[in-house]
Amino acid sequence: MGDGMKKLILASKSPRRQELMKVITEDFLCVPSSAEEIVPENIQPEQVPVYLARLKATDVLKSNPDSVIIGCDTVVINNNCVLGKPKNSEDAKKMLKALSGKKHKVITGCCIVDKDREISFKSETEVEFYPLSDMEINSYIATGEPFDKAGAYGIQGKGSLFVKSICGDYFNVVGLPVSLLAKKLKQLNLN
Repeated sequence: MGDGMKKLILASKSPRRQELMKVITEDFLCVPSSAEEIVPENIQPEQVPVYLARLKATDVLKSNPDSVIIGCDTVVINNNCVLGKPKNSEDAKKMLKALSGKKHKVITGCCIVDKDREISFKSETEVEFYPLSDMEINSYIATGEPFDKAGAYGIQGKGSLFVKSICGDYFNVVGLPVSLLAKKLKQLNLN
C-alpha cells in the first residue's frame, strides 16, 4: 500500500461525506457501491454500520482492484434499535418522536480495504435531543431534510435546532469521523 500510487476511492455518493473527505485529502474519487444492503439478523446493533461499511467497500473493490477503498455507514441507535433512513414522512415522524427528549447514539462504521488488507473501525457519538412538539416535528419533515438521513435528521442542517448536547465527534454524526479516519489512513501511509 504505502507507495502512494494507489488511487483512493470513497465508496459513497453522499455530498456530506465527500466534503468531509476533502478535509483529509483532495486526491480521491467517489464510486458509490451498488451492493444490496442486507444485514444478517443475528448482528448486534453496534456492529451494523461496520458490517455495511465493509459491504460497500468490498463491493467497490471488485471493480477497482488496484485502488484503496473507504466504505462508511452511519446509523442512529435508540433503545437498542437501529434507525436507518426513513421510508416516508410517517416513518420520519415516528423516529423523531422516539428521539424527542432523549439521548441516542450515532455510530459510523468505516472499512478501509485494498486487495491485500482490510481494517474496520467505528466511531460513536452520543446526541441528546430537546423534547420536540408535534408542530416542530411536522414543520421539520416539511423541509424534506430528514429523508436521506439516518434517524431522520441532519445535525448540520435544521436538525441542529433539536440538539441539546453532543458527546463525541460532531463530524461522525454528519457521516464521516474525519480525525479518526485520517489517523487510520496515516497509519497505513495513505495520507
